[in-house]
Formats: sequence, structure tokens, C-alpha cells
Amino acid sequence: MKIHRIIAVYYSATGNTKRVVTAIAGQIAKVLAASVSEFDFTLPAARTSSVAYAPDDLVVFGTPVYAGRVPNKMLPVVQTLFCGNGALAIPVVTFGNRSYDNALIELRNELETDGFHTIAGAAFAASHVFSDKIAPGRPDAEDLAVLEQFSAAAARKILAMTEIPAPIAVRGDDPVGPYYTPLGTDGKPAVFLKAKPLTRAEACNQCGLCVKVCPMGSIDMSDPALVSGICIKCQACVKCCPTKAKYFADPAFLSHVKMLEQNYIRRAETEVFV
Repeated sequence: MKIHRIIAVYYSATGNTKRVVTAIAGQIAKVLAASVSEFDFTLPAARTSSVAYAPDDLVVFGTPVYAGRVPNKMLPVVQTLFCGNGALAIPVVTFGNRSYDNALIELRNELETDGFHTIAGAAFAASHVFSDKIAPGRPDAEDLAVLEQFSAAAARKILAMTEIPAPIAVRGDDPVGPYYTPLGTDGKPAVFLKAKPLTRAEACNQCGLCVKVCPMGSIDMSDPALVSGICIKCQACVKCCPTKAKYFADPAFLSHVKMLEQNYIRRAETEVFV
């Protein structure tokens, strides 16, 4: 099958998903001799109008895993912003070393509903945005070797295709179950939906970077300490702050982070499906 255009499409608040998705798209593009481009829908400005693709396109579509599924605030975007029109697609998720649960199968299902034909899929372990102690440096050299092999296998599959295959079989529950319930160190549910980042006034230099990177547009430009809208705990503002002024202090959130550090330091493996 001839593919003329490959598009890396992603929501990536801290860059892990972007890194994986663009690498896969770039490697497949070399094999297929196709053009490659990106569509980043992380920020609100990119989510204002629908995007359509064509049957000779391949979309490598990625999101991180939040609570074992596609991020709930991005799920409506995935459902309504994109129109496949018969394009091929590769769903990709990145997860913070605990588990990707049902995120990959959920993304596959949504892309199929959007009019894409999914022909491969992958779940890549990545450094956890909540803690530098969980999967630091992932995806690492071993993961990138898997990525290279996966990209080559997907490209070979496309070249050999003479008809559209059934949706790619991936691990997960279908129908998709509920979101994972975060737990604290006491083993009980840790409820931190209303937690928002705080700001060390003495450290903040009013640079505005946190305002620019917030996927929900929730940080006030005139006062970066004010988070007036929804916070999805993506950690974009924390990770980007050059003076480390942003932080979380919510007790339930910190208890969940501690639980993750106690139980999910072991190496979780990347999984690919072709």
C-alpha cells in the first residue's frame, strides 16, 4: 500500500509522548519514502477546529496515560477533532511505569470510530511526571531499540498490505473499564481532583512559561500564582519552570506519589503490537 504522508499527532504536556510519536513517524517515513509532519494538540489554540485526513495518509497518534486511560479532558478532543476518512493509524500511549491499563485499547477504539484503520499499536514506558524516582530516563536505549524494530515492522506491514486489515489487536479490556483509582500509602483512594499547583513567590520571576504550557489554559497571565481553571495534574508547569517555583503540596496527591515510589520502581516493559 502506498502512503504519501505521515503525520505525528499528539497530546504531550511534558514531551515524553511527542518524543516517542515523532520518532516512530520519522522512522516509518524513511522506509516508506513519505513526507512527515506534526500536529500537536496539547494547547487549547490547537483544538479549535477539526482536522481531516485521507486514505493515503498514516497517522501516528499518541497520548500519555492518565489513570489507566486516555486523559479524560482530552478524550472529547480525540472523539470530535479528528476525521480519519480511511487513513491508516498507529495508536501509541506512554505510561509512567505503573501500567497503561486500558489506554491503548481505548485509543484504538476511538480512532476506529473516527474513521481511521489501526494497523499497529504501542505502549511505551516513560519517566513518570509525578516523581523523578520513577522510571528516570525512560524511554531509554532499550526502549528506543524496541521503537526502531516496531517502526520497521509497521512499515513492512504497510508495504505488504493489499487490503485493509481488521483493527490491530492490543492488550486491554473491551469494552473499556473505569479509570484507575489513585491510592495513597494507606491503600485507600487518594482524592486530589481539586489539587492545584502552588507558587513560591520568592522564586517566581514572572517569566510566564507556565502560562504558555498549561494544556487547559488555567494559569493567569497577570498572576502566574493564580490557577483559576481546571488542573489536570499534567505537571507541565512544574517541569518547565526555570526557577522551580511551581510545586504541589496537596496531602492526598503527595501520598499517592509516595505510594507510586514505594511500589512501582521496578522496570515496566514497553509493549508493541503489529
